[in-house]
Amino acid sequence: MKRVVITGAGTINSLGHSVPATLEAMREGRCGISDLEFRDVERLAIKIGGQVRGFEAEGRFNRQQMSLYDRFTQFTLTAAKEAIEQSGIEFHGDLAARSGVVLGTAGGGVSTWDDNYRSVYEDGKNRVHPFVVPKLMNNAAASHVSMEYNLKGPSFTVSTACASSNHAMALAFQMVRSGAAPAMLTGGAESMLCFGGVKAWEGLRVMSKDACRPFSANRNGMVQGEGAGVFVFEEYEHARARGADILCEVVGFAMTSDAADIVMPSKQGAARAISGALSDAGINADQVGYINAHGTGTAANDKTECAAVADVFGPHADDLMISSTKSMHGHLIGGTGAVELLACIMALRDGVIAPTIGYEEPDPECALDVVPNEARESKVDVALSNAFAFGGLNAVLALKQV
Repeated sequence: MKRVVITGAGTINSLGHSVPATLEAMREGRCGISDLEFRDVERLAIKIGGQVRGFEAEGRFNRQQMSLYDRFTQFTLTAAKEAIEQSGIEFHGDLAARSGVVLGTAGGGVSTWDDNYRSVYEDGKNRVHPFVVPKLMNNAAASHVSMEYNLKGPSFTVSTACASSNHAMALAFQMVRSGAAPAMLTGGAESMLCFGGVKAWEGLRVMSKDACRPFSANRNGMVQGEGAGVFVFEEYEHARARGADILCEVVGFAMTSDAADIVMPSKQGAARAISGALSDAGINADQVGYINAHGTGTAANDKTECAAVADVFGPHADDLMISSTKSMHGHLIGGTGAVELLACIMALRDGVIAPTIGYEEPDPECALDVVPNEARESKVDVALSNAFAFGGLNAVLALKQV
């Protein structure tokens, strides 16, 4: 098996339009959740979200590109550009022929769906733009990234609700580890913050009207966010040969299915994914220093995740740091694991643990060190990133210092 390392990272989200800006916000415990601004927001019961501010797509893409790029694709290409530039990798010849793209998204072109349903049903128009389908399809972002960077190997999209990005990154990891591809661009993106996107989530009655407070006893629901995270996963010897700056190593992964309920999480399913990732990585539980939690801020998720961590780690659970950055950037649904991976990289590379902000009251069912409200400096050798999705789909990645 090949060793797999991350040599480039890029993002855009409500905390920042780049990786340095995002990590600075995480260090400061800054909140990117604010009042939503889009058409018909006044008709919604939920009016807050982790919305990307100050993003001028027209200054980044030409008119023809804009006709093809939904907002989630725009975010993806923006993040991919930063990741490629940091990595310094160039795709030509055999490297281009064998490398590819695996991205996660749950909704794909939700903004395009919303705009065109409004055009037909509300405005009474009988025609839509001829590129509506290629603009809204879930694989649009992956396809455009492949075209932009000459990636001719395996390229596709994974859609598994809130686990989409972690599943995508895991598949990229497995392809590089097996030797099927020398390098992969991977991560995920989401842009559901439009009237239709938020209205659908309102129906679930899991949304907070004021803040995301994971693990706090007075939490009252999740908050949506938007954005993208993209990474260069590369075979270690290839990266070293070209003198790449290695951010960290991806060492393990596991995915499980609860096979129980479409929305209620299972402690057993989550625990099997966590322990499976440790086993795949060949890591003992007491080597893990930090877990980026799924941590949605809903009562069901938070207590189930904490119980699963306690089961897997036993007495070491009390020594672990576990935080949810969703408290800062919101829940990016299919793109969330990609942005959250940045917190794991920061922990491993910089020794800074991103906090769980908004924490106000201890919950005896979440009695772990959730790094409340302020970032912490601590040396970490191994980190995990958890993702637990509707449908009972669990995906956990393990990373370590190189």
